[in-house]
Amino acid sequence: MTSTLSHFRLQALAAAALAVVLTGSAYAEQAAPKTPLVQGKPTRVIEREVPAAPVEVAPVTPPVEQSEVERFCSNIADAARDRRYQLQAEELKKLQAEVDKRIALLEERKTEYETWLKRREVFLARAEEGVVQIYARMKPDAAAERLAVMNVDLAAAILMKLDARKSSVILNEMESKAAAELTRIIASAARREDPT
Repeated sequence: MTSTLSHFRLQALAAAALAVVLTGSAYAEQAAPKTPLVQGKPTRVIEREVPAAPVEVAPVTPPVEQSEVERFCSNIADAARDRRYQLQAEELKKLQAEVDKRIALLEERKTEYETWLKRREVFLARAEEGVVQIYARMKPDAAAERLAVMNVDLAAAILMKLDARKSSVILNEMESKAAAELTRIIASAARREDPT
């Protein structure tokens, strides 16, 4: 409030001083005798013209003084903005690296799943229908004896393609250790997800 009053006082003083100067110069010109500018016999007298109205002058505004805090803040504004942008860019780089790492992990898992799926398809394809039909017509004790000495993956694939009742009778005729191994392989192949 005090600075506003002093500001108005300065403007009023400046306006008053200007008015005094203008009216004083006009008064001096009126009071002075009109004399020719050139010595000798003038042919023509030239007089100065006095302006009719005083010229308006824009009010003088003193510079607004900033506090020390405002000057400090205005001096460091650009540096603070640059630092904030730099911090945001670093944060974005960290997030991008994390996203890239997760994408790589997902790609790795996708590859593993595709490999497992191919292994399962190959496993099931080994037991062709003709071989399955042969074991389906055999007696359970003879089929159990033959499957026990065969490659376990192929034996499990054949048992999976047989009728459930026929497979259970064949497994019942087998030695318990071989039957357990075949059951484990069949159970892991029947799962929808990778058993490893």
